[in-house]
Amino acid sequence: MTINATGPYTWLHLGAGSFHRAHQAWYLHRLRQAGDHTWTLALGNIREDMSPLLAALARQKGEYTLETITPEGVHEYETVRSISKIVPWDAQLAALVETGAAAQTRVISFTVTEAGYYLDQHFKLDVTNPDLAADLKGDKRTIYGALHAILSARRAADQGPVTLLNCDNLRHNGERFRDGMLQFLALRGETGLADWVTVNTASPNCMVDRITPRPVPAVRERVKAATGVDDEVPVMGESFIQWVVEDHFIAGRPALENVGVEMVESVQPYEEAKIRILNASHSCIAWAGTLIGLTYIHEGTHVPSIRQMAYAYVTEDVIPCLSPSPLDLGKYRDVVLDRFGNPSIQDSNQRVAADGFSKIPGFIAPTLNECFKRGATPGATAMLPALFYVFLQRWADGKLPYEYQDGILDASATRAMLAAADPIAAFCADPMLWGAIAGKPEFVVLMRESVERVNGWLATQ
Repeated sequence: MTINATGPYTWLHLGAGSFHRAHQAWYLHRLRQAGDHTWTLALGNIREDMSPLLAALARQKGEYTLETITPEGVHEYETVRSISKIVPWDAQLAALVETGAAAQTRVISFTVTEAGYYLDQHFKLDVTNPDLAADLKGDKRTIYGALHAILSARRAADQGPVTLLNCDNLRHNGERFRDGMLQFLALRGETGLADWVTVNTASPNCMVDRITPRPVPAVRERVKAATGVDDEVPVMGESFIQWVVEDHFIAGRPALENVGVEMVESVQPYEEAKIRILNASHSCIAWAGTLIGLTYIHEGTHVPSIRQMAYAYVTEDVIPCLSPSPLDLGKYRDVVLDRFGNPSIQDSNQRVAADGFSKIPGFIAPTLNECFKRGATPGATAMLPALFYVFLQRWADGKLPYEYQDGILDASATRAMLAAADPIAAFCADPMLWGAIAGKPEFVVLMRESVERVNGWLATQ
């Protein structure tokens, strides 16, 4: 629902990375450009790493330049002016808590990456993670610790309900976050706060989509050449953008439908198509491209054998799993591959290859499980985890061309797995990665064959 009042109301976002500034902030900017000033955007971060960016944004009064690039190479530049408040980071998150607990704050959204929810294959919190363990003792390193502080203050001040909107690439992201938050409160023994959260918050699912590479100095140079503005913190993304949100807000919302956001009853078919077709194929191309010495996603997409891996995965296994669908899945597949092939985006394999231990169970294992369940052999899908397995071997041997970044990587356990007497069987045995098929003989056989196929393919490159 939209609010029948003049406002202004605050939308607080946690996570100051490029994606938010190229996506949610852009939509809110467009709404303000259309004359709707009911909502303002506040931006903060849970961790200290984005403090230089927040300081630069503060110097620019929240304004920054968005560069978008079409698959045909057309560059466009727009000054985004939706951020009215930069929340400075401090170790206790005092300023963030104050903003989140304010009466005018009605939506709190967040982008903390797939790994930032610390959920196992049963969607239970991984309490062995040191950051989560610290937050269970009162720290504020994770989304749960930060929101615990915000919601506690909000409840104490009787400031009313708030929508908590997960904008990460996590299947059923609102539900998964909400389950995790309530588990966190239960583990802390916070029964009263949990009851308050149940009544006074909503967590709609949503699907977000815009390829947004990590910023490089060349973006700042292009922005200055095109606009004359020396923007300290510009952001670049592809021209394509999509946001599908369940219309289940508890304290009102901006009229996002007026600027192209799809407000729906259920995001499920859009979400499944995006996660399995776009996100999984993206990882496929990143792992494969890295293994043959490429740097960027578009380079791998233009290698016929890599493109065919992604195409076969979607065509042979995903489309049968997701049919029938309200989307034209074949057309969506083709649009996605065309987007990946955009040479102007310069999206790095390092960025997309990250967080494999979250992406395997989130993006790829569901298709494997569903195929086996219906009696089909998911040979095309198995190539993706086989690529990741060989990628991990390179990582363990110190032969990757970049530092592998993974929020839940257990380096010692992964090295032990790769050094096991039967490392492929050990890889296949982890239920956190594979769910119901973990350790099943037919899965192990398929992975042996798939790793052999990957190694055979590499020998031809």
